[in-house]
Amino acid sequence: MNVQTITIDPVDRLLNQGLKNLWYAVCPSSFVKTEPISLRRFGRKIALWRDAAGQVHALEDHCPHRGAPLSQGVNLGDRLACPYHGVEVRCDGTVTKVPGSPGCKLEGSRAALDFHVRESHGAIFLYNSDKHVDEAPEFTLPEELTSPAYSNFLCYAEWRSDYRYALDNVMDPMHGTFLHKQSHSMSEGDSKATFQVRDTDHGFVFEKVGQRGVNFDWTEFGDTGVHWMRLEIPYPKTGGPGGNFAIVACVTPISAELCSVFFWRCRKVDGWMRDTWRFLYRNRLEARHWAVLEQDRIMMEQMEHDANERENLYQHDIGLVRLRRHLRRLAQEQIDEGIAS
Repeated sequence: MNVQTITIDPVDRLLNQGLKNLWYAVCPSSFVKTEPISLRRFGRKIALWRDAAGQVHALEDHCPHRGAPLSQGVNLGDRLACPYHGVEVRCDGTVTKVPGSPGCKLEGSRAALDFHVRESHGAIFLYNSDKHVDEAPEFTLPEELTSPAYSNFLCYAEWRSDYRYALDNVMDPMHGTFLHKQSHSMSEGDSKATFQVRDTDHGFVFEKVGQRGVNFDWTEFGDTGVHWMRLEIPYPKTGGPGGNFAIVACVTPISAELCSVFFWRCRKVDGWMRDTWRFLYRNRLEARHWAVLEQDRIMMEQMEHDANERENLYQHDIGLVRLRRHLRRLAQEQIDEGIAS
């Protein structure tokens, strides 16, 4: 009997789960409370919880004793007690107590996989590594999130799609002219365009030639310890003060066909204009934004899983080709360095 062996390219296998040693947004801050929760990200389960001071901690949701879910256990502050046999695991991955067998070799060992976490801009960010890291590097996000001159709202959703389709979607300004043509001002401007790629200190910009501030005219990709994308959409006067609004996006793989998407809606406003923008957003604009995201979600979820293996790309797609090549290069470097296999 002949058994056919399917070989998966190591680069594809790594990208399917997400690059290592990189910060990812994993959930909104509101998801994590003192009661531990379990989230699947990067193809594995992660337990997250808060201690009495509100600090977020994260461990692989896998007790090093027999693999029971730590998220079902008891929150003991900086550690979780496994519900199966009471094994206590500290947030740094160290087993601090084995009630059924004190002094056994498991006790005192760093047997659990721990993750560095940061809470910022209404989201929980996690450093994706397959082994313990003493100190995770810092990451930075665009000024629309870090500068007090801006006000923002986080839109979070989960799409039944490969996370790379979601990345492709943001790196595709031209789809706004067609898929979102009834939304805000995205019917404005020429329905034909020529694009160019412009390098930056931390990534690149994919932009229309000769058209700016008219429609969804450009997307920027940044690699600053975390991967993010940024774009700008013109607002009609009915959108209130502040001019155009910006979107900062992060995408995180959950599993092969599920991803989490984070879209921060940002506007440079202060004083009464900030209050007006935030009021208008909650009462009028937010529903429109969700309608746009719903159009994207439906498109991503209706695409076949192997759609990107049967493509005929043209000039409008050079941005996503650049992004795909960048991710594959990073994956190959991690494999060559032994960071991932």
